[in-house]
Amino acid sequence: MKLKQIYEDIIQIGIKNDPRKPEDIQRDIDSLQKEYKGIKEKDRPYFDTERLKNPYADTRILCGDPKTEVKTVLSGIDMEIGEVLLAEKLREKGRHIDAIVSHHPEGTAMAAFYRVMKVQADIFNQLGVSVTVAEALLEERMKEVAQKIMPINHNRAIMAAQLLDIPFMCCHTPADNSVNKFLQGLFEEKKPYLVEDIIDILMEIPEYQQGAKLNAGPKVLVGKEKGRCGKIHTDMTGGTSGPKAIYKKLAQEGIGTVVGMHMNEDHKKEAEESHINVVIAGHMASDSLGMNLVFDKLRELGKGPLEVIPCSGLIYHSRA
Repeated sequence: MKLKQIYEDIIQIGIKNDPRKPEDIQRDIDSLQKEYKGIKEKDRPYFDTERLKNPYADTRILCGDPKTEVKTVLSGIDMEIGEVLLAEKLREKGRHIDAIVSHHPEGTAMAAFYRVMKVQADIFNQLGVSVTVAEALLEERMKEVAQKIMPINHNRAIMAAQLLDIPFMCCHTPADNSVNKFLQGLFEEKKPYLVEDIIDILMEIPEYQQGAKLNAGPKVLVGKEKGRCGKIHTDMTGGTSGPKAIYKKLAQEGIGTVVGMHMNEDHKKEAEESHINVVIAGHMASDSLGMNLVFDKLRELGKGPLEVIPCSGLIYHSRA
């Protein structure tokens, strides 16, 4: 498979597993294309034209020739300068590595990843929250996240990869969409009654089993294991944590339990005050599950081999 094909297939995997309808995604892209046509000529060189066909700002080929033939990738959750040097060292030792694939965004994808948070408004709306309320709450949170990433030296790893001539890409929201849909479907199928039933379901999954062995497995953060879970909201996509004020709105719409990758203290307090159970599945295990689902689908779509050398927290498991 060529790097460009992998990239384009990843975008399609993301769209297929996106909580939004394809027509809603296309509507946003059409709106951007219209916006681009109206941009002054002097501003055009600074517009990310990938946005005109890729709805995920946090998923990009960051360096390397798109025509590169890819059979083996070095992949992990966070691929930074250390991992780039690891790729070069493995090459020196005779390991064949065609490209680096990171889950978390780097480079320009990191600088703009807050844009994918817009999907959360659609997710909250599907759960019953007014879209105007969801957008208003999310707007402030997106500004906060955008401001936090402004000072980050986001292009360090990409420059290192360029100097070593190693293609580098990242796959964030498409993987998060994949794990989100996978787990939500699993909960709808198995219909857990108690909070502890959710833990049991997660612990049937290899990535969470390994996470538990590493002391990073599923845990009940808010609520009691013997408490009823009620309606479950799987919160695994949308870039990063949403607005903390959303938990009151979710409780009003009948959500009893949120299953997420991680949660900070402010969001935890809001969930407690809203009497919403919180199950933390585990960050690395959840991200790994999403990436593994993507890799398996890539092999199916590409009709060819793709070897993954895991590092940097990726718990690799193929279901192919």
